[in-house]
Amino acid sequence: MRKALNALYDGAAALAAVFLFGLLVMVLLSIGGRQLHFYVPGTDAYAGYLMAASGFLALAHTLKRGEHIRVTLVLAALSGRWKKALEVWALGFATVLSCLFAFYCCRLSWQSHTFNDISTGSDATPLWIPQIAMALGTVILAIAFIDELVLEIRGHRTTHTSEEPLRNE
Repeated sequence: MRKALNALYDGAAALAAVFLFGLLVMVLLSIGGRQLHFYVPGTDAYAGYLMAASGFLALAHTLKRGEHIRVTLVLAALSGRWKKALEVWALGFATVLSCLFAFYCCRLSWQSHTFNDISTGSDATPLWIPQIAMALGTVILAIAFIDELVLEIRGHRTTHTSEEPLRNE
C-alpha cells in the first residue's frame, strides 16, 4: 500500500511538472507573439488553467515531503502524549477540511459539466476540463492527509525538519 500511495503522490507531482512546462510554453508563445506581431488566442486563459493544475496537483507531494508551512511554536513547547494529541487533532482537522475541499471541487467540476459552463474568454473552453485537475489535486491531497493522520495515530509518521535557517547564513 505504501508503494502505491507514494507512486500516487509522485505521479501527481510529475503531472504538475508537465503542466508547469506547458505554462512555460504558453508564456513563451505569448511573449514571442508580441515580439513577432502575431496573436494566439487563448494563451492567457490556458496559462491560467495550467498554473492552477500545476499548483493543485503538487499539493499532496509537497505535504508528504514536509514542505508545507507549519507553525511549530506550540508543538515545540509540548512533549509526549500532549504533543501527539495536538498532532492528531491538527491532522484530523486538516483531513476534514481537505475532504470538504475535495468534495466541493469535484462538485464544482461536475456542475460545470452538467450546465455546460464555458469560459468567458475567446477560447470558450468548457470549464469542467481545467477544473478536473483542481478536483484531482484536492482528492489526492485529502488522501495524503488521511495517510498522514493514520501514520501519526499508528506512530509511524516521520517529521521533517527544515534546514532553512542553515541556508540563510
